Amino acid sequence: MARLLLVAGMAWTLPNTLAGLLLGVGAMAAGARAAWQPAELALVFNRYPWGPGGALTLGNVILNTGHGLQVPCRTYACRAGRSDAPPVVLADHERAHVLQYMVLGPLFLPLYLLCGGIGVRNRFERAADRYAATGAGWWPWPRP
Repeated sequence: MARLLLVAGMAWTLPNTLAGLLLGVGAMAAGARAAWQPAELALVFNRYPWGPGGALTLGNVILNTGHGLQVPCRTYACRAGRSDAPPVVLADHERAHVLQYMVLGPLFLPLYLLCGGIGVRNRFERAADRYAATGAGWWPWPRP
């Protein structure tokens, strides 16, 4: 059953994944390196040459400007001066986004943008930070 849900989630977010694949494959000419990372449920393009730093998830693709995802990163709350929590692992934060994409599919990006885009106010980013810090709570809305 779990495998069926994974396949269904990957199929549902395929349009987002294809966009990530196009960007990742295009970046390989500039030095990006691709590797399937089962723990993240994603194809990761490390050394992605464009962007301000960090990582961006598109479906089951993670575009990472660093050499790997197993690095500490500050949470959005820390960056905004709202918390002094310890850093989280970038891979865990991005895995939360992969899971969010697999549930929301093509609805992810519009909802993400409606929630404020990149920043501490965005419930998707807060949920990803929570998941990276605790291993639970990647869903961006509280349960009723």
